[in-house]
Amino acid sequence: MKRPHLLIVAATLSLAFAAHAAPAFDSSNPFAKPSTLPFHYPAFDKIKDEHFMPAFEAGMRGQLREIAAIAANSKAPTFDNTIVAMERSGQLLARVSTTFSNLQTANTNDKLDDIDREIQPKLAAHHDTIYLNDKLFKRVKTLYEQRARLHLDAESAYLLERYHRDFVRAGAKLSASDKEKLKAYNSEIAALQSKFSQNTLKEANASALVVDTRAELAGLSDAQIDAAAAQAKKRGLDGKFVLALSNTTGQAALAELSNRSVRERLLAASLARGSRGGEFDNRELVLRLVTLRAEKAALLGYPNFAAYSVETETAKNPEAINKLLADVIKPAEANAHAEAAELQKAIDAEHGGFQLGPQDWAYYTDKVRAQKFAFDEGQLKPYFELNNVVLNGVFYAANKEFGISFKERHDLPVYDPDVRTFDVFDADGKQLAIFIMDYYARPNKQGGAWENEYVTQSRLLGNLPVVANHLNIPKPPAGQPTLLTFDEVTTAFHEFGHALHSMFSNVKYPTFGGANTARDFVEYPSQQNEMWASWPEVLAHYATHYQTGAPMPKELLDKVLATKTFNMGFVTTEYTAAAILDQRWHQLAPSQIPADVLGFEAQALKDAGADYAPVPPRYRTTYFSHSFSLGYSAGYYAYLWSEKLAADTSAWFRENGGLLRKNGDYYRKMVLSRGASQDELQTYHNFRGRDADIKPLLERRGLTAN
Repeated sequence: MKRPHLLIVAATLSLAFAAHAAPAFDSSNPFAKPSTLPFHYPAFDKIKDEHFMPAFEAGMRGQLREIAAIAANSKAPTFDNTIVAMERSGQLLARVSTTFSNLQTANTNDKLDDIDREIQPKLAAHHDTIYLNDKLFKRVKTLYEQRARLHLDAESAYLLERYHRDFVRAGAKLSASDKEKLKAYNSEIAALQSKFSQNTLKEANASALVVDTRAELAGLSDAQIDAAAAQAKKRGLDGKFVLALSNTTGQAALAELSNRSVRERLLAASLARGSRGGEFDNRELVLRLVTLRAEKAALLGYPNFAAYSVETETAKNPEAINKLLADVIKPAEANAHAEAAELQKAIDAEHGGFQLGPQDWAYYTDKVRAQKFAFDEGQLKPYFELNNVVLNGVFYAANKEFGISFKERHDLPVYDPDVRTFDVFDADGKQLAIFIMDYYARPNKQGGAWENEYVTQSRLLGNLPVVANHLNIPKPPAGQPTLLTFDEVTTAFHEFGHALHSMFSNVKYPTFGGANTARDFVEYPSQQNEMWASWPEVLAHYATHYQTGAPMPKELLDKVLATKTFNMGFVTTEYTAAAILDQRWHQLAPSQIPADVLGFEAQALKDAGADYAPVPPRYRTTYFSHSFSLGYSAGYYAYLWSEKLAADTSAWFRENGGLLRKNGDYYRKMVLSRGASQDELQTYHNFRGRDADIKPLLERRGLTAN
């Protein structure tokens, strides 16, 4: 996942707030000036929690002055004195906002959570004051109406169109009274999104499964059981064992735990998150959020929030998304039923005496995989040691494709001892970026995997990229190797695809920099990069035994490749069910908001034909952070939409010889370097010479048989 970050140009402070007394801000604050470290890398060793709020407030006051000067300029509006001036504004705010938002997801604490709850409504007000500034909009509107006579280059012309569009969508044409309503909506939405995010993390920690005996964890490795014991000790539960929860419905341990009762308890704990009462229950919060979003959309003239949200995506409208999800869910669920029949045979062969349940799927999938292909994940893990996967897999593929190289450095400050940093060099030897690698799970870290940018590339500002990848791999006990599942390997390649998108950005304006594209395009380069995880040349280069260095036996490697579409009915069904939920919640009009969250969820899945009990959605509503806190509201479909582009691009690579520099250089030039500087579908069309074909997507997911 690419985590959306703040568009700082879209943030400005209300006049009333600016007039209030603010905490002291002086040159000693590390955000006062750009970092003097290479590429303006954040000075994590100097940044303290108490620095954020003064920097936020000073940054907002400073940008307010800049924006006020632009709006009050007595000279006729020009592209430079209005649009470019806004692009240059708010650089202090950009520094503090990007660093704060990244740390608050990757390494939070109670103080940062408090700041987040306080600052999000203020940033929403900040945004509104720019976009609801009548004088400023008048200047933008004047330029927009004159755009044909301004003789702008293509990127500048597109930026002007983007600003005009964003002002209108932000409510610039509303009446004064409606603008006040919109401000209230935005403020409350921001606060609730922050609360949902914090509740979800705290609920995951509070819902971790406590197990009394080592015997109940049969099936897990000794290292995994030791890690569970260490988790329990940290919680003051000496002698017990704790299985932490990831943010998805499915939990990794379900594939290995032989005790069905423990599997059932673990899945039940996962499914109940956010809906079991108590201080972290998200049900009322969800209802309030969807109500506010629906009312905001109606105020802006849209039938529902999905229509408002998707208008700027490549899908353009909810109907197109509904069609895609309907086209996929039917064959996906048909495949899932066929997979379930195989799993039930395995249960019956063991005289299990029970019908397949969702807690059994992963466990028996591994058994069936072992029967069909004569191997299981346990055989693979010794060949997927983390450092080797990164250096000889992820980095190796990038070197072969683009000619870039990496050198680890140990002099830059980090916010956690497990974080690593690398200089990235282009094929000509010139430094291209700094890459931050944060792969281990922590209790104070958001679940899942994502990429973000600490510094976004922009020729206007002279910035080169500092980008970070975050995973949530369980850290083994001291002295033990970090051995990955193949899913975790694929995730590392996926997130590095986002990083490449950010590193190769070559645009003038910060609004277009890095991976700041439409949500249903941003996942395309990351999903494309997954291709190389199983590309024979790359796989052979990194899949070596962590103890002996021996390459993975060819017969095992061949089996890995042969299982690429194995279990894809389940994988596609659980994802599509979550995407359907996201759409159903956000396609409601204000008068249609239900009173019962779980009841609505069940009915929505049933109506869409996505209510197959053994395959629950990848996220239930009450812990669906993509939809309710991470900027993917009405946008979770984006992974599937983008995958159509990725699968079609993978077909192009195969047609043209695979992992070759000439292919990588062309892909970089036509796609990765462009950022959001032109219409994304035009970017794809320019690259491929046509629109994307859906057939490679169906083939990639093994769905063509249905």
